[in-house]
Amino acid sequence: MVDVPPRGRAAKWSKTVSPPAAWLTGIVASSILIRIVLARHVAAPWIFADELIYSELAKSFAGHGTFSIRGVPTHGLGFVYPIVIAPAWRLFASMPHVYVAAKTINAVVMSSTAVPTYFLARRLLRPRPALVAAALTVTVPSMLYTGMVMTENAFYPLFVLFVLALVRMLEEPTPRRQAAVLLAFGLAYLTRAEAIAFVPAVAIAPLLLALIEQDRLRRVLRQYVTLYGMLVGGVAAVVIATAVRGRSASSLLGGYAAATSPGYSAHDVLHYLLYHVAELDLSFGVVPFAMLLAMWFSPRLPSRPARVFVAASLPVVVFLTVEVSAFASENAFRIEERDLFYLAPLALIAMLRVGVDGDAVVGRRAVLAAALVAAGLPFFLPFRRFVTPDAVHDSFALLPWWWLHDQGVAFDSLRWAALGFAAACAALALLPRRYAVVVPALVASYFVATTVVVESGSHSIRAASRDAREAGIGRADPDWVDRAVTANASVAYVRTGFGSFYTIWENEFFNRSIGSVYNLIGSSVDALPETVVARRADGTLVEDGRIVRAAFVLADASAGVKGREVARDPAVGAVLYRTDGPVVLLADITGLYPNDTASAPPWSGRTVRYTRLGCSGGTLSVRIASDPGLFQSAQTVVATAAGKRVGRVRIDPTGRPTLSVPVIPAPGTDRCAVRFDVERTLVPAQVEPGSTDTRALGALFVSFDYRAA
Repeated sequence: MVDVPPRGRAAKWSKTVSPPAAWLTGIVASSILIRIVLARHVAAPWIFADELIYSELAKSFAGHGTFSIRGVPTHGLGFVYPIVIAPAWRLFASMPHVYVAAKTINAVVMSSTAVPTYFLARRLLRPRPALVAAALTVTVPSMLYTGMVMTENAFYPLFVLFVLALVRMLEEPTPRRQAAVLLAFGLAYLTRAEAIAFVPAVAIAPLLLALIEQDRLRRVLRQYVTLYGMLVGGVAAVVIATAVRGRSASSLLGGYAAATSPGYSAHDVLHYLLYHVAELDLSFGVVPFAMLLAMWFSPRLPSRPARVFVAASLPVVVFLTVEVSAFASENAFRIEERDLFYLAPLALIAMLRVGVDGDAVVGRRAVLAAALVAAGLPFFLPFRRFVTPDAVHDSFALLPWWWLHDQGVAFDSLRWAALGFAAACAALALLPRRYAVVVPALVASYFVATTVVVESGSHSIRAASRDAREAGIGRADPDWVDRAVTANASVAYVRTGFGSFYTIWENEFFNRSIGSVYNLIGSSVDALPETVVARRADGTLVEDGRIVRAAFVLADASAGVKGREVARDPAVGAVLYRTDGPVVLLADITGLYPNDTASAPPWSGRTVRYTRLGCSGGTLSVRIASDPGLFQSAQTVVATAAGKRVGRVRIDPTGRPTLSVPVIPAPGTDRCAVRFDVERTLVPAQVEPGSTDTRALGALFVSFDYRAA
């Protein structure tokens, strides 16, 4: 596989004290154990709605062999990952146990990336450096995704497997190897639709190799007739099939279909391409990125394995990065490192090939040019724009810089700090070969340090998961709904606009019994299947005129569901009722804007009215809050019932007091009503720079809890 004999210090690297298979097994096993331990620090799912989607798909496949979300058949999502983790849902009944098992499967699958990485590295490296490449591959900070129910866990090894198949095909383009590349592509595509970028990469790689080796085009086309025939035939068949089924060809991109929109501009795409490349440079530790560039800058290398590696890696990296950048420029508006970290093994292999193993396959001029590029790229990162909470789940490499900002470094100074850091790292690429063996150790140290910040820093995945769980479930037993209902019971969730969206997400994840979700507010933030319902004057919920019925209902306490209370989560205000018939909401609240974020309670206008049916008197406790970003001084809310003031509360900008007032039925009725008047309102667009919110906002009404007399 390697056409350069060992010599000097490199010869020492080629000696092994035990078979590579034993070392590789040890690397994978060690990674699995480490990932299982770290995954235990992730308290609950927190990347929504992604983790809930793949949980639902896995649960559906484990139970019925189909793919559905909330009972609705779905398509356009990757099915490989749900199949991989489905055994967890099949083997365990308790969802907390399922969650642990799924994360354990993640640790095994993602750690297995070391195996194809080793065999890919062996095309260019001797056994020991190839083992180092395999070890570094499972040390990257993005391995922390083993703690999340995300497709990244399956796509990482499949990506490397695909590149390995592509390299093997370029080495010897037999029909079997050409078919193997397309098979590897198919597995990757059925995991994440972004793998569609592999199609042009596969088509161009043989032509690029021919250009590098100055081979004749006709000869190349003759060698790859199986590949191009299958590509053309496959693309035509898929496009025809989608058309027959009444779908557009863009549906093949799944979540990336938006990248085909004519609305994005080349200017924006190029900017996001620069941002993504610069962030990848940092995420890889600069030196590996520089070495990969150095190989690309010297494509006509004396080593054929190196030429093949260049021809395979360059189009894969370019097309995947452009695809992700185009999508981000029009849809995500952030740096999507988690869609690109899969490229790390390619950079790590290049680092070991150029800097450590074998002969000087790349000239010093190419290395110097690559080092200068890699050193300068981070300077173009607008840290102020992208160092946000989104970076916690999308851009791990930015979190150390967020930590540095927390230590007092201004955002405008971060790019200079990044430039200095990148320059120091890039200088390592110029070390004499006898000292270059320290570079992998330094890169590994950088990966470990970044992992520590991402895993347990002030803006960490550990904190994010903890906050998500606390926002959604306040009880110690997250499967409290399953524990409270009868076996095989079905629980309906009613979304009223109160409480956090995490309440439904977390409870739905940890409780198998939760099925249909009824939406009373008409809008949602997760785009998951829901049934939009209306509320009749008597409080009965109807769907297209049909009465909604359920045995059990989970809702926030403000809904006042008619039925027997079975269990309650007082920390988040969720109540489980046994209804055994029509779903009736006894409480009606007006004067609130539907909550428009996942975690914030709804804002009020000047006046809020609470009406309770079937009311014989009692107490209404209302939790109210303000927002220091809008109101700089205290706010006052006055409660009135039956024409009399029954309560008053003062709300500090950061306060969240509870106002308890008596409720009395109107004479001759079973209807109670309370009016809440807010002292003043403000329009964000008039007082907050850059805000476009023209609503007149008064106070945040967190919850309503009625207790009968």
